[in-house]
Amino acid sequence: MNRPVGFTQERWDVKAKLTWGETALAPTVAMLRAENDSLRRALAGHAVIDQARGMVMALTPCTRGEARSLLMDVSRQCDLKLREVATALVATSDGAQLPHHLRLALRRALRRLHAAQRR
Repeated sequence: MNRPVGFTQERWDVKAKLTWGETALAPTVAMLRAENDSLRRALAGHAVIDQARGMVMALTPCTRGEARSLLMDVSRQCDLKLREVATALVATSDGAQLPHHLRLALRRALRRLHAAQRR
């Protein structure tokens, strides 16, 4: 079972075709590279969001879903992407200040979460 050799051979064939002027594959390769870049950015965003969610869960007794909802609530209030809110929150662990409008939105979201938990 020599699958890696077959895969390597296929990769070399594609590379050779592109190198020697096979233009039919060029749009496909460009599309795959763009998709790859997009997926890398998405994965990086997920890591930051998970870190922020963990911070919320550690500081506020809540579930994973509640922490995500809280971050999404702040995101909607501030008209920012969830990744931007998460990045700002995670940066506070390195000593950065949370921007004032985010701090206010987080405070309001925490009040709503605590009120919902009391019911």
